[in-house]
Amino acid sequence: MDLQLKDKVALVTGAGSQIGYGKAICLTLAEEGCDIIAADIDVEGTKKTVKEVEALGRRALAVKVDVTKQADVEAMVEQAIKKFGKIDILVNNAGASSKEQPFMEMTPQDWEFDINVNLLGQIRVARAVLPHMLKRKYGRIINTSGGQGLPSISIYGAAKGGVVQFTKALAREVGPQGVIVNAVGPGLGKTGLTRRAPDEMFEGEKQGSVLKRLCEPADVAPVVAFLASDRCSYMVGQLVQLSAA
Repeated sequence: MDLQLKDKVALVTGAGSQIGYGKAICLTLAEEGCDIIAADIDVEGTKKTVKEVEALGRRALAVKVDVTKQADVEAMVEQAIKKFGKIDILVNNAGASSKEQPFMEMTPQDWEFDINVNLLGQIRVARAVLPHMLKRKYGRIINTSGGQGLPSISIYGAAKGGVVQFTKALAREVGPQGVIVNAVGPGLGKTGLTRRAPDEMFEGEKQGSVLKRLCEPADVAPVVAFLASDRCSYMVGQLVQLSAA
């Protein structure tokens, strides 16, 4: 199926990890014909992602961004518009967990970090990109959820739960103006986000899975590509939960 993504411009946050979902999303969108703004606090990793995008024959821009900082977010969007003139697609993929431990062992600073990155970070980026989409009466926003109900990352999961409700509300607000908003919930995988997680958690996830394996970046990227495309024309405000349970 032709996703009709040729010459679209996609901004993907959290694109620096070389084992993460963001890089796979960048490369899949590039393969479908998109030019890419790859953004991450890890600028060296982001530059590596950009090189692979350019090797596919697409234009790309690496941007360093801390999504907890409003000035960083605004500067990222300004750079993107200056280079490409537009942003058709936003993939709000940046995320981080302060630590994996029981709730009663977390500090208020841990709570604030998890909420600031994983909920407010996505809100900040959406708020900065939306004026450009609304002006053109066109856009696709894909937020990233997941991680709910796991006791070792309770506040991270709470923040991601908030992303789902933000997605639903924002979709109703901007959908009539041509901007379609949805969310994706990747399954548990061995990414930079989960690098500190114990092996028992991964093994438990695999054993509980119908496919007896973890989620891979290659499982997530095609779903995001569909949500970013004009083929996704009647799915609005939904969470696509990737699960093999």
